[in-house]
Amino acid sequence: MFPGGGQPDMQQLLQQAQKMQQDLMAAQDELARTQVTGSAGGGLVTATVSGAGELLALEISPSAVDPEDTETLGDLIVAAVRDANRAALEMQSQLMGPLAQGMGAGGPLGLPGM
Repeated sequence: MFPGGGQPDMQQLLQQAQKMQQDLMAAQDELARTQVTGSAGGGLVTATVSGAGELLALEISPSAVDPEDTETLGDLIVAAVRDANRAALEMQSQLMGPLAQGMGAGGPLGLPGM
């Protein structure tokens, strides 16, 4: 469980926890600064979201606008935002996944539930 089978070095555990917290904050900052896009209808609607999932921009091609069929436009918008959010979640998983694993039982702290 712990090196040498003894008690953990509390100073070392504290340093590791502080480093993990700093890494987590850096990853969250990177996600907030990064932008990803999603689209629908072959590019008729494009949504841009931050890596944290905040909708930043929505572009609608004039050819997607049909006053007689606003339902389709609404569907395209929803699909584009979902596509962008999927990309943001993928990015979150790539950046945050290693940090979350480091907090688990097999991580550097070696403590279950951490």
